[in-house]
Amino acid sequence: MRLRIVDAFTDRPFRGNPAGVLLLDGEFPPDTWLRQVAAEVNHSETAFARPLPPGGDADWALRWFTPTAEVDMCGHATLATAHVIATSGLATGLIRFSARCGVLTARAAEDGTITMDFPTSTLTPVEAEPAVLGALGAEIRSVHDTSEHIGDLLVELADERAVRELTPDIAALRGHARRGVIVTAAAEDPSRGYDFVSRGFFPAFGIDEDPVTGSAHTALAPFWAARLGRTSLVGLQGGARTGRVAVRLAGDRTLLTGNAVTVIDGELLARP
Repeated sequence: MRLRIVDAFTDRPFRGNPAGVLLLDGEFPPDTWLRQVAAEVNHSETAFARPLPPGGDADWALRWFTPTAEVDMCGHATLATAHVIATSGLATGLIRFSARCGVLTARAAEDGTITMDFPTSTLTPVEAEPAVLGALGAEIRSVHDTSEHIGDLLVELADERAVRELTPDIAALRGHARRGVIVTAAAEDPSRGYDFVSRGFFPAFGIDEDPVTGSAHTALAPFWAARLGRTSLVGLQGGARTGRVAVRLAGDRTLLTGNAVTVIDGELLARP
């Protein structure tokens, strides 16, 4: 079985967010095996996709697993999967995925970019929980809860430097009930090619820090669109590794655009 490692939201190896991608010939193997493969790959997400019969609402069934659990929605692993399908000649143009969060689409362009269509997250202002305040140890401007398929806490910090220099208490965040915590701030200098910065921490799902979280940008897009007065923006996410996500808010849908590059192409010998 062919297994790829793809760096998503970047056009250069060893940047962006790496994801495992495994295209299956038939039905999904047992969940136990899928979890074992994801744990072995040990990236923030491993995507498993299988082709669906023609004539339906989607072309591929898609599932995502962290090293410890299955998740409802993942942006960078969807981008990685679409990249593998497109570069393998298995589809051109629009690719439709059936997932736990509904039907998602990805469109591969001739320039190598891929644009994904995801549901826009709803944002609900909430009070900052003392445990989160203590774990972040930073000045917080606002806190929002996100919709069910994301389940993150979106935390606005004072400025870009605060986001970049943040060193949260990962052990404390591990006991946090939500999927993860996204911290964000406006770009210090938009002339550098991005409008806002963010970092994402998901220790409860086995991911201390996720370099580039595509799904989080379905919440970051409406958040910053409301503050900056524009529906098309570019976000820069990451600590040691970084990647850029171009977003366009279209009502209840958010379009996410980025590049991807395959860095490893090998064979998985342990069959189900």
